[in-house]
Amino acid sequence: MKLYYSPGACSLSPHIVLREAGVDVDLVKTDLKAHQLADGTDYYGIHSKGYVPLLELDSGERLGEGPAIVQYIADQHPEKKLAPAYGTMARYRLQEWLNFITSELHKGIGGLFNPAMPDDGKAVIKARAADRLKWVDQQLEGKQYLMGDAFSVADAYLFTVANWTGHVGIDLSAMKNLTAYQARVAARPAVQAALKAEGLLK
Repeated sequence: MKLYYSPGACSLSPHIVLREAGVDVDLVKTDLKAHQLADGTDYYGIHSKGYVPLLELDSGERLGEGPAIVQYIADQHPEKKLAPAYGTMARYRLQEWLNFITSELHKGIGGLFNPAMPDDGKAVIKARAADRLKWVDQQLEGKQYLMGDAFSVADAYLFTVANWTGHVGIDLSAMKNLTAYQARVAARPAVQAALKAEGLLK
């Protein structure tokens, strides 16, 4: 199994989930600016969308889009309890979180890395993202993780996206629940291992 990734990008989410599931995976570093692999291979020839993450199964079949990948991994390893059982209300709550993170946080905050984004546009995105993150902070009141006391694939995704805030000028310091949550997730052994493997921790 291979995971095409870029350090610290949204591909960190399935990387964390793979490690939480105890899955051995080959990491394939991808240069998203040049759209090339380290050996010069054109990444568009592998994934026509040109972005990460992309999971390549042992069968050769490939699966894109982070929320789909993390649910796939969780479903292959139900004993790890990274996602509630299919068909339960809790599973739909998980999907609710994944959809919220991808549409309300990922796309907005991710856009702030675009050097072509004008300052006025950045200000609008930052304000909107901060409002959404304040809401998340409220939802974390009294909880260890998004779904309660158990870590789920949604936590890997939120942790990844919320980590970007320090690079784009969104201040989380007043969001006590969220900052405590980020520290709690960061301390998990699988998360530490993923961060080190991507060169994000010394």
